[in-house]
Amino acid sequence: MARKPNYNFERMERDRLKAIKVAEKAKAKREQRLRDNPNALAVGDDDASEPNVDDE
Repeated sequence: MARKPNYNFERMERDRLKAIKVAEKAKAKREQRLRDNPNALAVGDDDASEPNVDDE
């Protein structure tokens, strides 16, 4: 007997796997960009941003 399809779960799994793949591709592109031009600051990187200074 065939199983009952769970469309919502299957869609969530496809979306989750796609998001992982997109994130890995973006990370690879970011690393390649830094290898090509090590002086360039990547937008959105926390370690590349200026430190937070509090005026007390």
